[in-house]
Amino acid sequence: MSEFTVPVLGFAAFSGTGKTTLLKKLLPLLRDKGLRVAVIKHAHHNFDVDKPGKDSYELRKAGATPMLISSSVRMAMMLEYEQPAEPVLADLIDYLPLHRIDCVLVEGFKQESFTKIELHRPAVGKPLMANSDDDIIAIATNEPEKIAQYNLDIPRLDIDNLEQMTEFVEAEISRQKSALADSAKGVIS
Repeated sequence: MSEFTVPVLGFAAFSGTGKTTLLKKLLPLLRDKGLRVAVIKHAHHNFDVDKPGKDSYELRKAGATPMLISSSVRMAMMLEYEQPAEPVLADLIDYLPLHRIDCVLVEGFKQESFTKIELHRPAVGKPLMANSDDDIIAIATNEPEKIAQYNLDIPRLDIDNLEQMTEFVEAEISRQKSALADSAKGVIS
């Protein structure tokens, strides 16, 4: 399991399961509980959030790396990789303003080793990842009876019960914060 300096919790699932939809619903609830949450999302395709013709785009294409643009209401940083390669979660977390956040929720990066909740909808027709990923600490599903056959010794959550999902996420973030504090003090948990 990777070691981070801030609580990190992933939401791992196959495409079409509803990772982004769930996070969009959970984020306001976590914010209402006083948590400052950063999100890192893995994109499988070439993407661009800047537009050709805009100064920031033109400066980035001219070689500025990173290119940071800021206004009175937001800031964005674009960084071009010298060599195309799959991003590494720990490297991306290093770019976050850790002093301003309580935790990082991660969408994707299911191949990396870190604490995750698997989102599983049997109708998507994909296998259960928890069978082969020891980093999965819970399964959130809309059909718990269909995963009962696997006899996994991890919690099963109702993916449609936002209160339950929020409480589980909040408890895991709290658990990780305590473990990080103990680690900083030299306490073995």
